[in-house]
Amino acid sequence: MEGRFSFSIPRIIPRRFTTPPYASSLAPTTLFILALSVFFLGAARYQASLPEVNSDFISWYNDTEIETVLVGVVIQPPDVRDSYINLRVKVERLRVADEITHVEVSGLLLTRVPTDGDWHYGDRVVLRGYLETPPENEEFSYSDYLARSGIYTYMPYGEASLLESGQGNVFFRAIFSLKQHALDLVFRFFPDPEASLMAGILLGVESRIPADVREAFNDTGTAHVIAISGFNITIIAALFLKIFNRWLGGRRGALAAAVGIAIYTILVGADAAVVRAAIMGWLALLARQVGRRQMGLNSLAFTAAIMALQNPHIPWDVGFQLSFSATLGLILYAEPLSDYFTKLASRLLPEGLVERLVGPVGEYFLFTLAAGITTFPIILYHFQRFSLSSIPANILILPAQPAIMILGGLATLLGLVIFPLGQLISYFAWPFTAYTIRVVEWFAALPGGVLISGQIGIVVVILLYVILLGFTFAGSWLKDKLPVIRPALFFSALAALSMLTWQAVFSAPDGMLHLTILDVGTGDAILIQSPTGRYALINGGPSVTKLSDALGRRLPLTHRQLDFLVIVSPSEEQVAALPRNIERFQPAQVLWAGSNHASRSARFLQTELTDAQIPIIPAQQGLVLDLGEGAHLEVLTASNRGAILLLEWRDFRVLLPLGADFADLESLGMGRDIGRVTALLLADNGFAPINPPEWIANLNPRLVLLSVAAGDYSGLPSPETLAALDGYTLLSTDQNGWINLSTDGKQMWVEVERR
Repeated sequence: MEGRFSFSIPRIIPRRFTTPPYASSLAPTTLFILALSVFFLGAARYQASLPEVNSDFISWYNDTEIETVLVGVVIQPPDVRDSYINLRVKVERLRVADEITHVEVSGLLLTRVPTDGDWHYGDRVVLRGYLETPPENEEFSYSDYLARSGIYTYMPYGEASLLESGQGNVFFRAIFSLKQHALDLVFRFFPDPEASLMAGILLGVESRIPADVREAFNDTGTAHVIAISGFNITIIAALFLKIFNRWLGGRRGALAAAVGIAIYTILVGADAAVVRAAIMGWLALLARQVGRRQMGLNSLAFTAAIMALQNPHIPWDVGFQLSFSATLGLILYAEPLSDYFTKLASRLLPEGLVERLVGPVGEYFLFTLAAGITTFPIILYHFQRFSLSSIPANILILPAQPAIMILGGLATLLGLVIFPLGQLISYFAWPFTAYTIRVVEWFAALPGGVLISGQIGIVVVILLYVILLGFTFAGSWLKDKLPVIRPALFFSALAALSMLTWQAVFSAPDGMLHLTILDVGTGDAILIQSPTGRYALINGGPSVTKLSDALGRRLPLTHRQLDFLVIVSPSEEQVAALPRNIERFQPAQVLWAGSNHASRSARFLQTELTDAQIPIIPAQQGLVLDLGEGAHLEVLTASNRGAILLLEWRDFRVLLPLGADFADLESLGMGRDIGRVTALLLADNGFAPINPPEWIANLNPRLVLLSVAAGDYSGLPSPETLAALDGYTLLSTDQNGWINLSTDGKQMWVEVERR
C-alpha cells in the first residue's frame, strides 16, 4: 500500500482549558443547520474538483490500446526506484504514434521510465507509450491513490526523451535543485541503510529505503520516524525563530520563520502529513505574535478544513488520516496521561525524582501511547496488523531522533558550503541513525511481534471511534501542557563516541580473507575483503537499494570507497544496481570483462565511470589483481560474454564463473585444468546448460554457492542443476540470505544470514 504517515508531536497545545473545548453557546438547532450546510458545501466542492472528461482531457485517451506520443513538463522531482523512475507530467499535447498532427490536451500523467535517464523538475519531455487507467485490486486502489493528486492517466512503460530543460516555476526549480544537492550529500556522507533513513527523515525521500528495512519499521510501529512530521516542523520552526529573532527582531523573525517552514514543506514534498504540520506551525507562530493561546482542537479542525477545501480528496489519504488522528490523540490524551503518571509516581518516589522523570517518560512513552490510542483503528483498517512491540521500540528509538534531525541537518547544510566540515559532523550523526535501525530490526526479528487482524469493515472503525471519543468527552477535560524534551546530552555523546569506536574496531582488517555473497536477488554481487583491508566488489545485481544496503552495512564508516570494481558479466541483471551506486561507493579502478554495450545498464555504467574519471582496465586471460598478503584474483578466461575468475589465498580457492559460456568451460577441460576448489559459485544463477554435471564433478567443491531470488520467475535454479549437486553442500541466497566465507588460508568458516 502506498502512502506515508506520521505521528507528529505538536508543540502548540494550550496551557490550560478554562472551559471544555467541546462546549458551545450555539443552540442544537443552529449547530445542526451549520453542520448540514458544511456537509452540502463540502459535497459541492468535491464534485467541482472532478475533471470534465472530454477530448481535451488526457484520461479521455485511456485504455485505447493505441501507442501515443505526448509532450509535457515534469512537475515534481523524479521518484527514483530500483528498476524504474516515476515521472509526474503535466501534459500539453498528444498525437497517435504513426501520425504527425498533435491535439492540445490538459491533465496530469504518471509514467514509469527506465533508470538510465537524468530527469529534473521543469524538463519538457516527449513520452511514447500506451495510456491506461491506473490499476486497482482488492487490496489497494492505485487509481484512487493517484486521483487524490489529480492524476487519472498512467503510462506504465514509457520511453522518454528530453525536449528542453528549465521549464516550470523558477522558485520551485531552485528549491528542488537544492534538495537534489542535499540528497547527494546525504548519500555521500552516510552509508546505507543509514543514508536512506536519513534521506527520509530530513528530505522526505523514502523510495530508496531497502524493502526489508522498511518492513521492519512497519512491523514495529516505528515507521512514523521515517516520514516528515510535526516533530520535524517543530525543530525547524524553533531553529528559525531562534536565528531570525536575533537577526530581524520578533515580528520579522516570525515572518521569516513562517517562510522557512513553507520552503521546507515544499522541499520535502508537501504531502498531507507535512502540510498539516506546517499549517499548525504557522498557526502557532501567529498565536505567539498576537499574544493568544492556540487551542489544539480548533487549530487541528481549522487545518483539516483548509486542506480539504484545497483538495477535497485529502480525507481519503492514509497519511492525512494517520497524521490527523495521531495529532488528535496527542491533544486529547498527552496531558491527562502525564498528569496520571505524576500522581502515581508521587505516591512511590521522591518529588524531585518525579519532576525529573515526567519529561522523559511523557515524551518517549506516554506521547507514543496517546498517539497510538487514536491511530489504532486506522492502522487496523488499512494495514490489518498491529505491532505488539511498538511501545518498547518507540521508547528506545525516540530519544535518538532529535540528534538525527539536528546533526544530520547540520551536516547537510554545512556540506553544501564546506564539504569536509559536513563530513565531520555526519560522523557524529551516524551512530544515532545506526542505533535506530538496529533497534528496529532487533524488535522486528522477535517472534510474535505483529498481531494480524485481517480485514475489518469501516463500520467497526466508526464504532471504535464513537466509543473512544464518547468516553473521552464524557470523562475528562482536555489539558494542554506538554513536557519539554531534555535529552541527556552527555550520555548521548558518550554513546555516540562508543558506537564510533566499536564500528572502527569491527571494520578494521583482521588478517583474514572474507568473501560475501550478497543477497541481491537473481543476479550476483560478491564483496571481497582482503587480509590487508582492501575491498573488491564483483558485479552488483539488479537492485539499487539492496546493493546499497548490503555495502553500507559492511564497508567502514570512514572509508566507503572500493579498491576494485570487477565487472565479470555486463548483462542487465548483473550490473543494473551499479550506475546509481558508483558515487556512493566509488571504486579506485575497474576491471571490465565482456562487451561495453551488452545491456542498457552496462552502457549507463560506462558513462558514469567515464564522467567520474575512474580508470577502466579491460580483462584479459592471465591478468591478476593483487589483494595483498599473497591473496589474488586471477582471470582464467575472458570473452565477449564475460570472464571466469579464481580467488586464491594459500589453500583457499574459490571459482567464480559469472561470465562463463560453454566454450570457456571446454577451454578449461571442463574443470580438470583447474583442479579441486574450496567453493564453487554456480554460473548464471543455476542455469543448467552452463553448470554441467561433468564441470561440477571435476571441480569437486567442498561447498557450492548460489545467488538467486526466492521464487525466481524464470524457475532458477534449474532442477537439473540441483540434481547434479546431490551429495554436495549447497548454500543459496534464497534460502540462507547472505553467505560469508572467512579463511586464514588454511581453514574456512561459514556464516549465513538464515539457517
